Parts: sequence; structure tokens; C-alpha cells
Amino acid sequence: MTERAGRGLRGRLPSGIQLNSLRSRLALGFLAVALAAIALLAGLTVRFASSDVSALVHRQRNELTGAIAAAAAADWDQRNSWAGADLSPALELASRTGAEAEIKNSAGAVIAHSAGFAMRGPQPQFRALVRLRGMTLGEALVRFSGSGLGGADRTLQSALLRAIATAAALAALVALITGIAIASRLSQPVAHIISVTRSRRAGERAARVGQVRGPAEIRELAMSFDQLADILDRQEQLRRDLVADVAHELRTPIAILQAGHEALLDGLAEPTPEHFASLRDEVLRLARMVDDLQTLAAADAAALHLQLGPCDLAAIAVNAAASLASRLAAASITVESQLEAATVLADSRWLHQVITNLLTNAVKFSPPGSVIWLEVGRTAEGAELRVTDHGVGIPPDELPHIFDRFWRGSQAGHISGSGIGLAVAAEIAAAHGGRLTASSEPGRGTQVALIMPAAAARALARPATASGHAR
Repeated sequence: MTERAGRGLRGRLPSGIQLNSLRSRLALGFLAVALAAIALLAGLTVRFASSDVSALVHRQRNELTGAIAAAAAADWDQRNSWAGADLSPALELASRTGAEAEIKNSAGAVIAHSAGFAMRGPQPQFRALVRLRGMTLGEALVRFSGSGLGGADRTLQSALLRAIATAAALAALVALITGIAIASRLSQPVAHIISVTRSRRAGERAARVGQVRGPAEIRELAMSFDQLADILDRQEQLRRDLVADVAHELRTPIAILQAGHEALLDGLAEPTPEHFASLRDEVLRLARMVDDLQTLAAADAAALHLQLGPCDLAAIAVNAAASLASRLAAASITVESQLEAATVLADSRWLHQVITNLLTNAVKFSPPGSVIWLEVGRTAEGAELRVTDHGVGIPPDELPHIFDRFWRGSQAGHISGSGIGLAVAAEIAAAHGGRLTASSEPGRGTQVALIMPAAAARALARPATASGHAR
């Protein structure tokens, strides 16, 4: 029990702040950097300052030794010999600076010395010749004690170390306070994002980070998180709408099939060709829905393999329009075309699918007797195909969503479909390096444009002989 408690408290401060938290680690990191900088600065300062102080003290000791030698020479000059010379001024000069001196004649005999000179033992001593008018009269020897000038270097070094230690303590305190402040500023928005993430994990779909204070990277992280949450919510809503739409679309043909078969089994209906044709139409309707879902799965799961090669976008558009001739005739809709040859590097099979989807979508929302314009031309980017109808149009708030999978706008309530035709077209266009754009005016019609890169530009990005996955 005690060991487990110790392990539980090991990662916490007495105030309850976790030692392994982002805030604590940042604060300790700032403190460590500050202490390392202080230690480096202190070491360099002590080394160079100590060297300078020692050199200064050594120079002053040499100068003092020379001064004592000059004082002894002045005493000799008064008597013109060492006999009877009063050397007390020279010895007194040494004692005032905390040193002991000894004066020798030119033969090396001691003439006078301080009382404590012999007791200094083998301590380092400084020498200076006693000279007067070019003659060498003797020698002055000086030994310094731990006081006065002798201890000046140690005193200065001790004072310097104390100053450095005090400055280091203050700098460490400032670094710690600054580190805690900066760490709090950085960790608070991160903690808020973590809290919102936990709320999302707990099922609170409305949880958002919102505006946070902090560095640009953290603000961008918060904004990206909210955008991701919006996308996930929207995908979830689309999934629910898909389930509802598919259930709604399946309900009618299944109900018709069930009622028709029960009528045949109960003998309430005759097995006429007309009756079987009606049932077959419902089966085909179900098959079309399954095909749409399979096509979307192929595009979305990158199972779409592109066999790229040079092809004429205008020729593909003509073939796509021709494949819909019977449907156009049944809807009393005419396709007018204005086509210019434009070579692109693409998979003609899937590009045909894109144009077919665009034309089919235009037919769905065009009134009988109207005209759909199909145009192809070269642009600065490469090639562009435009499909323009004169149908009901798309409200401005719905226009950004028409290429989303399973999206069905307010105008599509009475029209059958799963809402994936344009999504499939957008996926295939993106796989080719192109894109789809749309513009619309409610009540006046819609124009959808397929923009494809030129064959040369596409070849630079991907060799024509290569076969790869979409997206």
C-alpha cells in the first residue's frame, strides 16, 4: 500500500501539479537552459577575471618590490654606504602593504629584514635590484602574507564569486517565473483542446475549441480541430441522410415488387406481360441504385485504376451525348453542342463516365422541351468542358455542397436518385488532375465545368504509360 502510494505521488508536486505535465516540463526546461547559460557565463567570467586579477596583483607586487628597492637605494645614498644606513622606511613600506622584506648588499649579506621575514618560510618571494646611478648596490626580497596586497587577489576572487552566485540565484528565479508564465500560456490552450477532445469522445458532438490565445501554431491547431469536427459532423449527417434516402428510394420499388408478387400468388392479378414489365422496371431501378453505390465505392476507395493516354475531350463528349440519346428523346430535351478539339491525357472510359453523369444530372433538373448546351474548348490551363441547363437552378447556400457525396438539395425531393452522381464525377476528375466547378442562378439554370490539364502538363506529372491509383 505504501509503495503504491509512493508511486502515485512520485509524479506530482505538493500543489498537485503533475511533474510530467506539459506545463511543468516547459517550466523546468526554461530553468535548465537558464542555469546552463548562467553556469557557462560564470565559469568563463571566473576564469578570465581570476586571470586578470592575478596578473594585476602580480604586477603590483613587482612594483611594490621595486619601490622598496628604491627606498633602500635612497637610504644608501644618504650615507654613501650600507654602514649606518637607516632602512626602516623601506621595511615600514613593506609592512604597510602586509609584506615582509629583506635587504642584502652586493655580496649577498643580509643588511636588514622585517621581523617576520624568516617565518614566511618557502613562500614565493619577489626580487628587485637596489641600483643607484648605474651601480648595483644589493637586492631587495619581499614575501607577501595573506593580508594587505598579498590577499588582494583572493579577496577579489571571493567577492567576484559571491556576486556571480547572487546574480545566478536571481537569474534562476527570473527564469523560473518566466518559464512558468510562458509554459502556462502554452499549456492552457493545449489543455483546453484536450478537454474538448475528451468531450467529443464522450459523444458531445457540439463541443468546439473556439478561439484560443497562444502561438500561431496552437491557434491553427484549434481552428483545424474545429474544422475537422464540422466535417465529421457533416459526414455523420450525410451518412444518416444516405440511410434515410436509400431507405426511401428502396421502399417504393420493394413495395411494388412485394405487392405485385403477392397479387400473383393470391391470384388477384393475371401474369400478363404488362405486369411482368412493371416488375422488371422496379428491379432495374434497384440495380441502378446498386451500381451508383458501387461506382462511388470504387472512386472513394482508390480502387479506380486509370489507363492514361492522349484522347480528344470533344470526341468523348460526343460519344457521351450519343449514349443518352434515348433518354434525351424521352424527356423531350435537346443537346446543342459547340465543340473544339482538345487533347488531354486521361482514361477515356472514366472521362466518358464523368460527362455522362454531368449530362444525366442536367436532364434530371431540366423541364421538357428545354435545351442543354455542351461546350468544349481549349484554355490556358488545358481544356474545359461545360454543361449548361435551363432548369430550376441551385440556391446559393446549397451550391458549395453539390459535389459532396449523398448530397440532395431542396430541389431534388421529387427526383429519384442517390445524390452521388456529381460526387463520383468530382472524384474521377480529381484522379485525372482536374476539377469540377459550378455556377447557378435559381430559376435560370446551372452550369457545371470540367477543367482538365493539357496533355503535356499531365505527362510531366505522370508518364502516359503508367497505370496508377486515383487520388
